[in-house]
Amino acid sequence: MNTKYLDLLAQKYNSEEKVVTEIINLKAILNLPKGTEHFVSDLHGEYRAFQHVLRNGSGKVKEKITDLFQDELSEQEINEFATLVYYPEEKIKLIKNAFDNETQLEHWYIQMIERMLKLISYASSKYTRSKLRKALPSQFVYVIEELLYKTADPANKESYYSKIVQQIISLGQADKLMIGLSYTTQKLVVDHLHVVGDIYDRGPEPDRIMETLINYHSVDIQWGNHDVLWIGAYAGSKVCLANIIRICARYANLEIIEDVYGINLRPLLNLAEKYYEDNPSFRPKVQADERPSKHEELQITKIHQAIAMIQFKLESPIIKRRPYFNMSERLLLENIDYDREEITINGETYPLDNPCFATINPDQPDQLLEEEQQVIDKLLFSVQHSEKLSRHMNFLMKKGSLYLKYNGNLLIHGCIPLDEEGHMEKMTIENKTYGGRDLLDIFEYYLRDAFANPDKTDDLAMDMAWYLWTGEYSSLFGKRKMTTFERYFIKDKNTHKEKKNPYYFLRENEETCREILKEFDLLPDQGHIINGHTPVKEIEGENPIKASGKMIVIDGGFSKAYQSTTGIAGYTLLFNSYGMQLVAHKQFHSKEDVLANGTDVLSVKRLVDKELERKKVLETNIGEELLQEIYILNQLMEYRYMK
Repeated sequence: MNTKYLDLLAQKYNSEEKVVTEIINLKAILNLPKGTEHFVSDLHGEYRAFQHVLRNGSGKVKEKITDLFQDELSEQEINEFATLVYYPEEKIKLIKNAFDNETQLEHWYIQMIERMLKLISYASSKYTRSKLRKALPSQFVYVIEELLYKTADPANKESYYSKIVQQIISLGQADKLMIGLSYTTQKLVVDHLHVVGDIYDRGPEPDRIMETLINYHSVDIQWGNHDVLWIGAYAGSKVCLANIIRICARYANLEIIEDVYGINLRPLLNLAEKYYEDNPSFRPKVQADERPSKHEELQITKIHQAIAMIQFKLESPIIKRRPYFNMSERLLLENIDYDREEITINGETYPLDNPCFATINPDQPDQLLEEEQQVIDKLLFSVQHSEKLSRHMNFLMKKGSLYLKYNGNLLIHGCIPLDEEGHMEKMTIENKTYGGRDLLDIFEYYLRDAFANPDKTDDLAMDMAWYLWTGEYSSLFGKRKMTTFERYFIKDKNTHKEKKNPYYFLRENEETCREILKEFDLLPDQGHIINGHTPVKEIEGENPIKASGKMIVIDGGFSKAYQSTTGIAGYTLLFNSYGMQLVAHKQFHSKEDVLANGTDVLSVKRLVDKELERKKVLETNIGEELLQEIYILNQLMEYRYMK
């Protein structure tokens, strides 16, 4: 090993005793039970539902409360206490308002602090004291540790412990202590969070989800197709940006663009007002209780048309300069008879419904008007100079990847492109052919390259960012074509069909899943593929656990738009030292409902598999890192202290 590195390491471990102590500590940690992993997917901007699932650990918090207090608390008291741990600030305020005098309130404080300390002790039983200390609220570490680690016979210190709690209350610190203990419990119950794609899209608050993840104690992200669209836009792809604004207009969610990220839409609105009128095909899709005013709806409808036409124009040059994208049939603007208002697709001619081609030059249909060019340039400038968006996109890149191998499982948002026989589908890029894991690796390489070079707006890396959103071999799209144009302008629904990659029916097959796990150097007997992207229609009897448990699909409909077809409000997955549990969720109505009624949104837990032996840290990704650290420390021992 490099002696310069060992010399640097010796500055931290500057005695034999320190090295030995650290080796003993790390080897002991390897024998602890693995921490609980929490998997969520397809959040689609539904911040409030996500927050609740995060705070209750998909039921793990309440499960631990029930285990600990089932013999001394009623079901109602357990629900009340669980709600206090989920939403401490709000619940404390509600309860304090219900007390008649200070004596009652003090008694309640003492009782709740004692319960919370018991819960902390129980939830931290598989962690080291050092890890627990890091999870505690910093201003109360000393006090909490004194109360947690009472002696077996506390008689000599009983008044000491009582005085600590009384002083906390009398000094007005009880609320802060209980809030800190609640958040510590949430951290201890879930050791690590996996977000398996699509933070962004239809929901109103993806930015608040991003802020939550940035401040979360341990998280990774597998990019979804909508996440990559935002990454591509920030990296400099104008066509990705046009797609984002179009989708936000389609679902009346332009506030996320203008109000949250500070991107000025006035130039786009001016363009839209000049060239477009009302158009039924472009009116925003909204819930009945969220409908904007007539004036706002008309503005959104016009913006929707303006940005859609800019998008279609921007797609054409990419398709033409990248023939290996195999998308020439998507040059639809060139297949339109603008006089007859008809389009020919695959030899069939269709009338155009509600056309809006005021900015199209039939002789050069993909040519942007000078005004359109100015608008998209200004929009891109605003996007790339949004401080908040910059923070969010940089975090997505830092914590994200197209796939992740973690503790023997493969986490992927979309698909592994397959042919009809189940072989890895191949794509040729710049005269080199890729498939399977290599294809995903080259996709990620280009996306990172585009992000690192935002000044290049028409190179292959930038074009590939858009291809990941819409290309037939994209692991994130997973369909043969995206029929956005047809859905706007053609009534015949046969033209709207988007044929899925064979992966989506072959993933029902255990052997296919085992081959995919092998492709990623994972053990097929132990491993699972954890997948998002396609909502599981439980209402129709679809099973999210497929291929004899090798495939677990956890997109169950966080997004309200999908809940009428899925019948639930999302799946989440828990993986602790005992095995995996899939959790189905009922629709989340409001935090206020939980606070008032103690109701939760859990439905059914299903055992995916059970470990024959309790899994230890030694068998995890963290265990691999610790073994490497132990190896290096042993090298340091030989180099510095055993000569």
